[in-house]
Amino acid sequence: MSRIGKNPVAVPNGVTVEIIDNLLKAKGKLGEQSLTISDDVQVSLIDNIVTVAPKTKSKRSRSMWGTTRARINNMLVGVGEGFTVQLEINGVGYRAAVEGRDLVLALGYSHPVRYPIPEGVEMKCERPTAISIHGGDKQQVGQLASEIRAYRPPEPFKGKGIKYANETIRRKEGKKK
Repeated sequence: MSRIGKNPVAVPNGVTVEIIDNLLKAKGKLGEQSLTISDDVQVSLIDNIVTVAPKTKSKRSRSMWGTTRARINNMLVGVGEGFTVQLEINGVGYRAAVEGRDLVLALGYSHPVRYPIPEGVEMKCERPTAISIHGGDKQQVGQLASEIRAYRPPEPFKGKGIKYANETIRRKEGKKK
C-alpha cells in the first residue's frame, strides 16, 4: 500500500483546481499548470480536497498512486507559493550576476558563462556568490539548479565550485610530502 498516496491533498487558498477527463488543471498566483492523469489511478476533487486512488491492484496502478499524488501536491504548491533553490559559489574570483534574461557566471574559465533564464523562472543574485532560483515548477527549478551547478561542481580538496546552499562538501586531505 502506498503511504504517500493515501494522504489527501488540500487545495491552498488562492488556487483553483478543475478535473476534465484525464487532465487536472491548477491555476494560482504564479501561473497555471496541468497534469495528465494516468489511466491506472482515479483522481477526485471534493470540498477543495484532491484524493487519489488506484483503479486496480496491479503493481503499475499502485506505483502510479503515490507518484500521481506527489505530482499533484507539487503542482498545487508550485502555483500557490513556488519553489526556491539556493546556490552558493566558492572560489577566488568566482561570481555570478543577472544581466537582463541571462545569468552570467565567472567561474575561472577564459570566458564568462552565459546561461539564458527560461520563462516562468526568476533568478536573483543577492551577493556575487549566491544565486536564488524561484519558480512554480519543481522539476524545472531543480533541473536549472543542476545545470548551473554542473558548470563547476564543487571539488573536495579546496571546496571550490558551485554547490547547493544546504549541501556539505566532504573535504579530502591533500598530498603529503
